[in-house]
Amino acid sequence: MEPILAILVGALFTVAIYLFLSKHVIRILMGAAILGNAVNLLIFTAGRVTREVPPIIPGNADSLTGAAANPLPQALILTAIVISFSFFAFLLVLGYRAYQELGTDSSDEMRVAEPVGDKTPPTGY
Repeated sequence: MEPILAILVGALFTVAIYLFLSKHVIRILMGAAILGNAVNLLIFTAGRVTREVPPIIPGNADSLTGAAANPLPQALILTAIVISFSFFAFLLVLGYRAYQELGTDSSDEMRVAEPVGDKTPPTGY
């Protein structure tokens, strides 16, 4: 099961990087969403996928008696899901606002800070 998840993680990272290299803002945003899911799946895979008992210590014991599932990757993934969702929502609003102001989705046409007719900056000092 873990080799299949490792291949899937690699594929998701590949797709995310490909989308990040695009010139259109919406593709970059989709790359950010896919990258967040890839990281979550990576944390889940690194935490060893097992079907163990829940990590609950019985009332009459001081520690776990046998093998138990690791709750740390699950807690990290829950936190990462909330953070990646809020980050994606912020980027979505930022991209929409940039589209409203500039009237384009292409990052090549969003070069307001680099006007076309100006001199190039110095290349050496």
